[in-house]
Amino acid sequence: MATGTDSNHHHKQRNIEIARQIILMLENIRYGSVEIVIHDSKVVQIERKEKLRPDALDK
Repeated sequence: MATGTDSNHHHKQRNIEIARQIILMLENIRYGSVEIVIHDSKVVQIERKEKLRPDALDK
């Protein structure tokens, strides 16, 4: 059975992993958005939408 301390540790580890995933999604995006969906105070989905702008390819 998990204790309160174990549960808190798991919650912190999950939050760290979610933060890492968000950072990875943001690293190389030039135009677009990252959407974080939360349900019952928990992140349930992270979406990355990236736009390609042909005029930006010239730079």
